[in-house]
Amino acid sequence: MTEPPLVLVTEDSDAAPLAWLKQNARVVEAAPDTPEFDAALPHALGLVVRTYTRVNAAMLARAPQLKVVGRGGVGLENIDVPACRARGVEVVYTPDANTLAVGDFVVGYMLQLLRPWAFFRDKAYTPAEFKRVRNEQRGVQLNELTLGVLGMGRVGRRVGHVVANGFGMRVIYHDLLDVRPHLTFPAEAVDPPTLFREADVLTLHTDMRPGNEHLVGAPQLALMKPTAILINASRGEVLDAAALAAALRAKKLAGAAVDVFDPEPPPADFPLLGMDNVLLTPHMAARTYTAVENMSWVVRDVLGVIAGRPPQFPAP
Repeated sequence: MTEPPLVLVTEDSDAAPLAWLKQNARVVEAAPDTPEFDAALPHALGLVVRTYTRVNAAMLARAPQLKVVGRGGVGLENIDVPACRARGVEVVYTPDANTLAVGDFVVGYMLQLLRPWAFFRDKAYTPAEFKRVRNEQRGVQLNELTLGVLGMGRVGRRVGHVVANGFGMRVIYHDLLDVRPHLTFPAEAVDPPTLFREADVLTLHTDMRPGNEHLVGAPQLALMKPTAILINASRGEVLDAAALAAALRAKKLAGAAVDVFDPEPPPADFPLLGMDNVLLTPHMAARTYTAVENMSWVVRDVLGVIAGRPPQFPAP
């Protein structure tokens, strides 16, 4: 009888996919900084990671039997894909697993900033504060606004679809690729300066390919309207958080919402902490029950590759 393949799982996985994997493979659950990981890695045929495990040439050199790395998620910046391919190791991922979850979260962020109920606390319901808040607070109507999308991939298109078709917002975007065949809503491709100048809501949906660090910094923020808001639910490194904090304090921007940080978790002196016009969440845009399960099902592709089948979702 053939011995089941050994698959090493380094981060959290949803219960059902993990149970299925354990029925079809020998599974070792261990973080990379543990003796259990070190003992299992030389014998592993599959490696399943999420966001924080870094797969590099040094790790691969310790895994002579490895056939496939499965990334439960979308971004691949924590995996050295060329190094994997140089060793004949396939890389698979779940490119559409959390599209709806992250897109909907971004729209929720936008609503909280534009109609700012999220900033009210219990004191708003004392008689004096109730009247003051009601009289002083004004929101804006979404159909009067322009959404700017930096990176019109799956999540960017989800956000654009919702706000254009649901709220009647104008949508502009910038992307390195021609995404027009994939659009299900009216949207105009523009150059980056136009995107920053015209967006009332700017949402970032880029990956962390080389050159994207601080893609949005002081020069770009200086182009934006003082009434504009910025949302980042892509990668923390894309945004210069110190430059954003400075722009917000100088009232050159109206508000921001940030779900991703550089580093994660953010240090105590992270520049956006404690600001009244900033919403911060701990990298949870993709954390719906369905999305987490979808990402965890990368194990199907992992076992398929081990069995000799073509990958369903190979890394680009």
